[in-house]
Amino acid sequence: MGATSQAGDDPERGAGARPARRRLTVDRRREELIAAALELFSRHDAEDVSIDDVAAAAGASRALVYHYFGGKQELYVAALRSAAAELEARLRPQEGGSPLDELSRGLARYFDFVEEHAAGFAALLRGGPANRAGEIGEIVDGVRQRLFRLVMNRLHVGVPGPVLRITLRSWIASVETAGLDWLEHRDIDRPELERLLMDHLVALLEVAARHDRDAEHLLEHPGRRPDR
Repeated sequence: MGATSQAGDDPERGAGARPARRRLTVDRRREELIAAALELFSRHDAEDVSIDDVAAAAGASRALVYHYFGGKQELYVAALRSAAAELEARLRPQEGGSPLDELSRGLARYFDFVEEHAAGFAALLRGGPANRAGEIGEIVDGVRQRLFRLVMNRLHVGVPGPVLRITLRSWIASVETAGLDWLEHRDIDRPELERLLMDHLVALLEVAARHDRDAEHLLEHPGRRPDR
């Protein structure tokens, strides 16, 4: 639309005779485009975001976006993969303390990501569950599976039975929802929210223990938080 043949010769220049941007490395330029895309995908459905929108948000030309990603689907996948990789890096286990203490630290690192990479977190969750097919579904499900394995590892659970599996996955869904709600409202202090979610986990395990001995054993573990 606004691009001329001269602008098209130089993907570093946008439409409308925008001054040439500073020279960046390939990786840094790619990161800028992904950051702009994540911000847009966090606020709009993917089908409502165009390459032109991403180019404008990044202060680049649409030719540059196509140069790096080939098209919107490739950009969307790359943006979600970037967010997923960053979140999973934050969740690498750090040993020490009781199982619930370790899980509490993991939850704090999760919310570090939520706070520092709000657009990436929101975009990642907007990628599911409605868009579970293909690469998008694999990325979103991969993050949830990683969280599920983290929780099981921290609680020293091998293969959970159906009651415990449903309980832990329900808690993970609550954590995701709480993260999105907190980003929207921010009307509760983050440490208080993290304590609430840990208490939520204990409460869920107490209910599960009435149906499954495995959950009851978890509550008997010395890592259980004391009653107040």
